[in-house]
Amino acid sequence: MRIKKGYTKHQKHKKVHKLTKGFRMTKGNLIKVSKEAILHAGQYAYAGRKQKKNIIKNLWITRISAALSESGISYSKLQHLQKENKILLNRKVMAYFATEDKPIFDKIIEEIKSK
Repeated sequence: MRIKKGYTKHQKHKKVHKLTKGFRMTKGNLIKVSKEAILHAGQYAYAGRKQKKNIIKNLWITRISAALSESGISYSKLQHLQKENKILLNRKVMAYFATEDKPIFDKIIEEIKSK
């Protein structure tokens, strides 16, 4: 007696269709094409997570640079002076101070300049 795999295959197909819901053309309907679309979508998502980090980093640098324009110092000079003076504040914190808490940011810049 042979075993028919209709139910099992249907469940697997349902899982694939659930993942490709909303995809265009046959990518949401045909199983072979859907499986490939899932693989590509995973690759794009992985790359997107890496790109997101770079975008956020660039945003922080832009915010810091904009706040530094008043004090007459460039971003690269700030980074160099920070390293020399061993002031360990990362970009995220500096960007926060630059946008949300300007007096503290100005004090930090003066501290870095004075040393």
